[in-house]
Amino acid sequence: MDSAAIRTLAHPLRSRLLTALREAGSATATNLARELGTNSGATSYHLRRLADVGLIVDSGRGDGKRRVWAPAEVTAVDPRDLAGSMDPDADVSTAMGWLERDWLRHFAEKFGRWLDVRTSWPQRWQRSTGMNDYLVVVTAEQLDGLHAEIESVLERYRRAGAGSPEANRVATYVSFYPVDMEQVPRR
Repeated sequence: MDSAAIRTLAHPLRSRLLTALREAGSATATNLARELGTNSGATSYHLRRLADVGLIVDSGRGDGKRRVWAPAEVTAVDPRDLAGSMDPDADVSTAMGWLERDWLRHFAEKFGRWLDVRTSWPQRWQRSTGMNDYLVVVTAEQLDGLHAEIESVLERYRRAGAGSPEANRVATYVSFYPVDMEQVPRR
């Protein structure tokens, strides 16, 4: 995503709309408004703003004014792509901060829900899911390499189970942050 997409997505309803579309696969403004407890006019407006920056697309399955919206194939943000625009006073920096905190809330809510229901799932799925915490000691350049390798693995598995009745969609969150936050490097 570019800075325009980040500024557009850093809106509570737009963020919820994109999340709902990613979970459902596609939906109309009316269905999304009903699901999210908003009105269809506001929902339509915000869907068009998301489409303007390429975060969602018209699936082409609607008729007349009844558009069926779908999420764009990839809606990931790599803060490294925005390094030049991450000025502390810039709108995009503020928007990015809001988005990352929104994703953190979303993760806590969704993963918390999984913790509540996981015992109803087969043991095989319970063993394969979960959360891990790894500590690595790396330079900034090595961290870039680690990120790229993880991204490559995730890309290989993005549709690996497509068509299998045993496959389920799985959310994967990757976050990197310094453990010793008070030790700011000079470079």
